[in-house]
Amino acid sequence: MDEVEYDVTKARQKKGVRVKSYRIRPDGTQERTKIPLAQSEAFLTEVLETVCERMNDYKLEEDEETNARTFKRFAPRKGDKIYKEFKRFYFYSDAYRPLKFACETIIEEYEDEIFSLIAQEADHLADKLCSEKSDICAASSTSHTEL
Repeated sequence: MDEVEYDVTKARQKKGVRVKSYRIRPDGTQERTKIPLAQSEAFLTEVLETVCERMNDYKLEEDEETNARTFKRFAPRKGDKIYKEFKRFYFYSDAYRPLKFACETIIEEYEDEIFSLIAQEADHLADKLCSEKSDICAASSTSHTEL
């Protein structure tokens, strides 16, 4: 969800897109409205289709004190200064596959809820999806330690 929120936040800074209405006016023209890019269905569909491919930008870390395991982003994002230098190197590990699978499963199962949160311009998408729209966090808190 952090990746989705990052893309949506970037898109909110951009101009909107013009969309056509299915209604036709009496003069034969279609009504056009401008909506924010971050709320356009085409943009959101593209984000949700590609977001899980970025899971190899994360690595599994273990907290030395609590032994809790979490995935943390280690790769710079496209707009970061070091991005071009970093992308010259290729990192690949099978370790990210479970994270990618979990991402794909969540996107598939909760796509409508994610669209709804973005349409409401909600911040902290991960927290809202966990606490308001699903029971993912309750289920993952027990299995999270098994990672």
